[in-house]
Amino acid sequence: QVELVESGGGLVQAGGSLRLSCAISDSNNYVLGWYRQAPGKEREFVAAVNWLGDYTYYGDSMENRFTISRITGTNTVYLQMDNLKPEDTAVYYCAARRGSWGPRRLAEKTDYWGQGTQVTVSS
Repeated sequence: QVELVESGGGLVQAGGSLRLSCAISDSNNYVLGWYRQAPGKEREFVAAVNWLGDYTYYGDSMENRFTISRITGTNTVYLQMDNLKPEDTAVYYCAARRGSWGPRRLAEKTDYWGQGTQVTVSS
């Protein structure tokens, strides 16, 4: 059974930073990325990175303050979030799509989800 394990969420003041991490238990090739879901809102695509880690894709308005990365050929992905705002408060979910796809493909289909990690930004 494939599992995604997230870490790094928490409480931060507006303007602060957090770094999320996610590791997938399977050794096959995956596109990895993040979604988020705020209270009362639909799940929203944040960012994705391909298997080699050399191509990234961001949701609308995400690239300005968020940076996704992974070490080439590994199944651990990071999301660096800077200058956080209260509207970034959400549960952040790690997501994976099996294969050597471009990162945009994760926004089209997701094979596996993590349990989610809470990010709360206070004003």
